[in-house]
Amino acid sequence: MPKLFKKILCPVDFDDNSIAALDYACDLALESDATLYVMNVVFLPLATPGFPLEPRPVVSEEPSKRALENLAHERLQGKVRYELLTRIGNPAELINQTAEELDVDVIVMATHGRTGVGRFFLGSVAEHLVRGAKRPVLTIRPGR
Repeated sequence: MPKLFKKILCPVDFDDNSIAALDYACDLALESDATLYVMNVVFLPLATPGFPLEPRPVVSEEPSKRALENLAHERLQGKVRYELLTRIGNPAELINQTAEELDVDVIVMATHGRTGVGRFFLGSVAEHLVRGAKRPVLTIRPGR
């Protein structure tokens, strides 16, 4: 029987919801003998009119890389093939771009119950991807 997935992208932000999505993505990768790409995007807010960023923030991928390595060691080591990816910038854009570059079969990610002002200004990464990604997006709700 042909396997459903060959490449799975799972963005994580290290909260409990994204860890649950990672566990689900790991199960899918295991069932399909797929490669699991685990990604973290370090959000870099851009200055906009009325909201200047001064002084310019210093952002590094290194803490994210170390956290991803620890997470992979705890959750994935010896279970599935995986690759770890870190980027700096807009999460929704970079996740979508990476999904296209890697030619993944599905993006597996957590939904976050962000509401109110935070959602108004930033929007939900999962919502942006569900609406705009060219790849299928499987969202995992908290408490799966």
